[in-house]
Amino acid sequence: MNLSSKTRKEVGALGEKVAAEYLRRRGFSIRDRNVARKTGELDLIVEKGDVLHLVEVKTVLADEFPREQDVQDEYDPSLNLHEAKVRKVARTGEWYVLEKRWEGDWQVDGCLVWLRRRDGMARVSYLPQIV
Repeated sequence: MNLSSKTRKEVGALGEKVAAEYLRRRGFSIRDRNVARKTGELDLIVEKGDVLHLVEVKTVLADEFPREQDVQDEYDPSLNLHEAKVRKVARTGEWYVLEKRWEGDWQVDGCLVWLRRRDGMARVSYLPQIV
């Protein structure tokens, strides 16, 4: 599936779907997706063990996947996972935790998704506890 004609919003939604499946296959339970509050939006809310994980997903289209040794790459979605964004996710997470009366531990995680433009193949990097 060629992704060249996809909009930014469609690419983001596909990246979130890929990230959710990635986490599910690694033992996380999906509790919620795209929860919006006045402080911001939570892309994925997942649970593993007794910990709630609020996951910010960043997705980019790439012609090729970056090599592991490339420190600074033009396809680096982590550049969009900056301090202000992480703080916003944490504030929104506080609302969510209070609203759902969650009494266990919780944390903010990141998930970076590269989607290869020509065929839709994905590479995922999970970043636990980014706050």
